Amino acid sequence: MKFLRNRLAATAITTAVMAAATPAHADGKVVLYCPAPGEWCQNIANDFQKASGVTVEVLRKSAGEVLAQLRAEAAKPKADLWWGGISDSHFVAAAEGLTIAYDTKAVDQLAPWAQNIYKASGKHAIGTYGIGLGFGYNNELLAKKKIAPPKCWADLTKPEFKGEIQMPNPNSSGTAYQMIAALVQMRGENEAFDYLKRLHVNINSYTRSGVAPGKAAARGETGVGINYLQDILVEQQAGFPIRTVAPCEGTALGIDAMSIVKGAPNLANAKLFYEWLMTVPGQESGARSGLLHSPAHLKAKQPSNDAELRAAKYIDYDFKKYGAGEERQRLLKRWETEINSLPR
Repeated sequence: MKFLRNRLAATAITTAVMAAATPAHADGKVVLYCPAPGEWCQNIANDFQKASGVTVEVLRKSAGEVLAQLRAEAAKPKADLWWGGISDSHFVAAAEGLTIAYDTKAVDQLAPWAQNIYKASGKHAIGTYGIGLGFGYNNELLAKKKIAPPKCWADLTKPEFKGEIQMPNPNSSGTAYQMIAALVQMRGENEAFDYLKRLHVNINSYTRSGVAPGKAAARGETGVGINYLQDILVEQQAGFPIRTVAPCEGTALGIDAMSIVKGAPNLANAKLFYEWLMTVPGQESGARSGLLHSPAHLKAKQPSNDAELRAAKYIDYDFKKYGAGEERQRLLKRWETEINSLPR
């Protein structure tokens, strides 16, 4: 009965939005830029198509690549929606006029952290899923090398981890940018960059994708991967010898977001997708795809009860400040100049 009620609710929302939408988009499609895991992007596209009859064209890109693409296409947008990727980059897009404000009643049914994104962005972005920043380690590999598992951010700078750590490149990954911004908020900027210099010595690779380090650690290609905890848990549940760590000093709650592209060629269908994703069935799509992200909808089932997630100490992350384009570019430039240019 609960499933039936949820489906009926989703149908009612979809019908209402369809009735309000202009019939100018007869091709019945929506183009989605999606930094989320590829399987999830495709599954959610299939779910929405079944619910609405609208075809979804998915273009898989990292958050940084989506932002660059939207800038390049600003005069003639090709995409309608941007779903996925941490909120910071959505704030940048909003400030640059690449997305539009959108009024939705769905916001009243969401967790406070999702509502905060919606309000702070001036309704340009909405929080869709929460994920805890941390890292994972391959317990078999570290045991073989007689390295004690890390428990804190500080542990990652120890000499025994030289060449054992992967993290994403903040120029292409919202995951890594949020890590830098979180460290700045926890330690102060100069101390945070001093930490990043010491960490740099132990990095074997800066990956393009935010999820790549966790996958590499799970498969024994690196000892430690900086990633979101829910992404690491997926690898653990798949049987890989990887363990999650919510850093002892504290960490950030990453909030995936969704925005409608300014000048979207299929605007009515973009609104349909937006409203559907924020229903209970839409919000539970992650769990149906095997993902463990925490849905924003208060009535959606939480897919994970992991001890590390429960124990995580989340800071009061300032999405508005660190999502501002100038601040983001300033920190990225400093990282490129002072960290990435150094030898390892």
